[in-house]
Amino acid sequence: MAVKIRLKRMGAKKSPFYRVVVADSRAPRDGRFIEEIGYFNPLTDPAQVKIDGEKAKKWLSDGAQPSDTVRNLFRREGIL
Repeated sequence: MAVKIRLKRMGAKKSPFYRVVVADSRAPRDGRFIEEIGYFNPLTDPAQVKIDGEKAKKWLSDGAQPSDTVRNLFRREGIL
């Protein structure tokens, strides 16, 4: 099972809000996930990001691959 750390889109039309989730790579974008590890709100200024660093590091050490956007968020938060 290939596991990815990616964003799950939430919120109303034209006001997106994202949750950072660990999911099977075959699952739909907004579908089933294994664990929620944080959130990202791009509409605030500056963008609001909260990620549980310990859970993220655990999943990365277990072999989960972050998406490009999540990798950038991890770098900004100092996890990578």
